[in-house]
Amino acid sequence: MSSLIATIDGIERELAAGTTGSDLFSERRDVVVMRVDGALWDLAREIPEGASVDAVTVEEPDGLMVLRHSTAHVLAQAVQQINPDAKLGVGPPIENGFYYDFDVETPFTPEDLKKLEKAMQRIVKEGQSFERREVSREEALAELSHEPYKCELLNQEAAGAEGASVEIGDGDITIYDNVRRNGERAWGDLCRGPHVPSTKVLANGWSLMRSAAAYWKGSEKNPQLQRVYGTAWPTKEELVAYKDRLAEAERRDHRKLGAELDLYSFPEEIGSGMVVFHPKGGVIKREMEDYVRQRHIEEGFEYVSTPHISKDALFYTSGHLPYYKGTMFPPMHVDEEVDDQGNVTRQGQEYFLKAMNCPMHNLIFRSRGRSYRELPLRFFEFGSVYRYEKSGVVHGLTRVRAMTQDDSHSYVTPEQAGAEIEHLLRFVTGLLEDFGLTDYYFELSTRDTEGDKKDKFIGSDEQWESATEVLRSTAASFGLEPVLDPGGAAFYGPKISVQAKDAIGRTWQMSTIQYDFNQPERFGLEYTAADGSRQQPVMIHSAKFGSIERFLGVLVEHYAGAFPVWLAPVQVRCVPVAEPFNDYLHEVATKLRAAGVRVEVDDSDERFPKKIRTASKEKVPFVLIAGGEDAEAGAVSFRFRDGSQDNQVPVDEAVERILKAIGDKAQV
Repeated sequence: MSSLIATIDGIERELAAGTTGSDLFSERRDVVVMRVDGALWDLAREIPEGASVDAVTVEEPDGLMVLRHSTAHVLAQAVQQINPDAKLGVGPPIENGFYYDFDVETPFTPEDLKKLEKAMQRIVKEGQSFERREVSREEALAELSHEPYKCELLNQEAAGAEGASVEIGDGDITIYDNVRRNGERAWGDLCRGPHVPSTKVLANGWSLMRSAAAYWKGSEKNPQLQRVYGTAWPTKEELVAYKDRLAEAERRDHRKLGAELDLYSFPEEIGSGMVVFHPKGGVIKREMEDYVRQRHIEEGFEYVSTPHISKDALFYTSGHLPYYKGTMFPPMHVDEEVDDQGNVTRQGQEYFLKAMNCPMHNLIFRSRGRSYRELPLRFFEFGSVYRYEKSGVVHGLTRVRAMTQDDSHSYVTPEQAGAEIEHLLRFVTGLLEDFGLTDYYFELSTRDTEGDKKDKFIGSDEQWESATEVLRSTAASFGLEPVLDPGGAAFYGPKISVQAKDAIGRTWQMSTIQYDFNQPERFGLEYTAADGSRQQPVMIHSAKFGSIERFLGVLVEHYAGAFPVWLAPVQVRCVPVAEPFNDYLHEVATKLRAAGVRVEVDDSDERFPKKIRTASKEKVPFVLIAGGEDAEAGAVSFRFRDGSQDNQVPVDEAVERILKAIGDKAQV
């Protein structure tokens, strides 16, 4: 029998010719695919001579992706079993699950999803195998002539069009057949694969979640399809845990809590992506602004202020036009003259709502001569910026069109860049910890380095390499080697973003620090060096909150609306046991207000138990209760958010305890 040599999980072995991955890993039930010379392969494929082969388990990211992809194909099979006229779009794995798009006459209902789940369960129990078949383009087009979207993808890829199929990929054209144990072909689909060996592997943890409309290829110019979303996990326990996380996330949804706690709203009359802050939300926003303003001053920043609009030439100088034009609002035409028939008789000047503050800060730097002795020179402002986000991605406070950034720019010598980045990282991590976001890591975003994508970034290879290394080494000095994000940089330079986990384990991009070697050159920024020569500074962008709106949205969900005392809109609610004790608690409230505490007295006509429930529902940190014995003793009873209570605490001690909790930024 002929043989071959291959490296299996790092060990060189002699194998019989024709050995498959299934043969190699037959005793390992957790292996779902294999990695052959870096590419994912089905286990049924034969091992080639000299290959490097590694097992991929269902617990690994690649293995989990294959599990979810295979579940998506079972969904498509079930849809066409129930509705043979349904046309197939694409069905990729995504974070936490998968989706598949279908062209059907009527949208899917919740009852439809239940029927589909039952059909999927039958397919899974049959133990159908996923069998890969290579075909020519002509064969694929003939076999799939009844599937217009699949044929479009085949023709599109053949023409080399941008955005070719996520299903096909760059290699051979393949169709995957779902085959029953008796050898009968049950179904097939155009797909690059790979897949799990059998539908039996999918028996543990998956579920269909919802359906929604989705345009073919994401363009409103194309037909509207129906997308079915699902989730899939290696075990039922992981599926249950995921659904529990979803339920908790829904409970914490900042849009829902914002309405319940009377913090902010999104009036349709103003427009999508625009928020108005109510008085209680305004308190939190003001506390955030006061905090970060003071911290900037302590860290050596100088406050500046710039207009909301500017002539278009400024953004051409900075490079944002045309690189950033797609996310800027259309220009306004100022000083344009129009006759009675609506004809333009005098062209106006184009002005843009600013989407960023940095160009204007550059003008402040350039307004007079600068010396090396002034560097680092640090500017900071609460800059209102406007970004033309598409309606489909606008989401509460976390994706808005009008926002306030705690935006800052440091101008440094090249030699000072590393120290300034370290200074900023200490600033932003300290800020996150003060706001209770203590679990974080660094992400380093770099440019794309291949083909046309490289042209989207300004600057030389040497500049990018040098800037990237400064960011990487500085981040690593914190003991947190940054996670790489290839292609995620701004067009003018690489950046570090701090990714923070909230109370239920979700990751949010928070503060950012960006190294910019382009704008100083484009604006002709200079300083006089110690030797009298004119030198170009390095510009470092940083936003500590990012945007106040988004940061607040994250905080609402992180705390589930139960803010720490220092941020709570109402820090103390005084609740009399009965009407005769109203005046006494108003005296207590006066003392608290004099100490700077945000306090209310509930002297409404509601019954005492209802007042306590209202304070609890509004997540007030401290409720001070007073009845006859409390008033006689010059005391109050403390009630905390968790329902526990301390009775007859002297008023002066109560004030001291509240002030300490505020000063310690305590969560109670």
